[in-house]
Amino acid sequence: MQQPVKYDLLIQGGRVIDPVSQTDGVRDIAFLDGKVAALDEHVSEEQARSRVNARGKIVVPGLVDLHSHIYWGSTSLGVDARAVCSQSGTTTFVDAGSAGAGNFAGFRRFIVDRTELRVLAFLNVSYAGIFGFRSDMQIGECEDLRLLDRNTCIDTVRRNRDIIVGIKVRVGRETSGASGIRPVEIAREIADELNVPIMAHVDMPPPTVHEALSLLRPGDIWTHCFKAPPNSLLSAGGMQDGILAMKRRGVLFDVGHGLGSFSFDVAREMIDRGIYPDSISSDVHAHSVSGPAFNVLHTASKLLCLGMPLQDVISRISSAPARCIGLDHIGRLSPGGVGDAVVLEEETGDFDYTDSQGQSIRGDRRLRPVTIVVGGAIWTYGDNAAQP
Repeated sequence: MQQPVKYDLLIQGGRVIDPVSQTDGVRDIAFLDGKVAALDEHVSEEQARSRVNARGKIVVPGLVDLHSHIYWGSTSLGVDARAVCSQSGTTTFVDAGSAGAGNFAGFRRFIVDRTELRVLAFLNVSYAGIFGFRSDMQIGECEDLRLLDRNTCIDTVRRNRDIIVGIKVRVGRETSGASGIRPVEIAREIADELNVPIMAHVDMPPPTVHEALSLLRPGDIWTHCFKAPPNSLLSAGGMQDGILAMKRRGVLFDVGHGLGSFSFDVAREMIDRGIYPDSISSDVHAHSVSGPAFNVLHTASKLLCLGMPLQDVISRISSAPARCIGLDHIGRLSPGGVGDAVVLEEETGDFDYTDSQGQSIRGDRRLRPVTIVVGGAIWTYGDNAAQP
């Protein structure tokens, strides 16, 4: 007798890697009403309305990109989250400060509320957000301290606490100019008032790495952790003094690849020392989406080729970034959790990868999305969507 239908979708026979439940083995995953309903060695296919054959492939939680720029159409660096998802399997995007208090309402109405993907944000400490970012123009949003209004930031976070996960601050010669370290100090005051983390970007000095790191607390995020010197976690002679102490103290290291913030030399030295990033993120934006970053899965593939184990790579694009922002219902495949998943192909071959300095390496592996599940249903977008 035919069994009654219990599930909306069943992914069958894939190698499931779920860092939260410490699952790494062949499993079936069933979805119902937008959530994971079952994770078992065998679920009868007759119980599901639709099925995906994942044999020979890897099944992971929907990917979480902790550093992205997706305020498309309203900022010069924004990209279309749906297009990026179709190429990467990113089902949760965390926008890293594209919007400030002055334009966050538009980000919410026209980006967050109009996509079926999950969109969260770090609020830029600057009222204007990142407004002057083009290949031929760089105007730092923290150059004029009049734009850094503490009370307006706090009010904006409190009115949008469901989607704002922290405060983004960018400092350095290109982004804060003569303001120096002061924007980080203001971000610190705001974050302490709200009990949220800071994500800090530091470009060319001043300030120095150590000046900025001294203001970060456990749970704060140092993005661009594989950036080349100067102002890198590595100096010309190796690991800078005190960097490991900061990591042990609880400051989180995030990749944030982007256009100019990822060096194979830095990444290789840190990985060889066993110092892995706490999260792998793309810093995908209008000037990195066509390379060298592309998306979070492409960035993750680079670290896989540099020697990070597959399980560690998967955790840092799923459960680990979710933990960084205090969300335990995403980046996992546990029953009852959000029904986002990605079926991946681990391709072997000879692949060319390029870092932000123009250095290339040949890698023997690449991760590619085959099927994307959002809210318990197969997700597609346009002609370039991943297909089952």
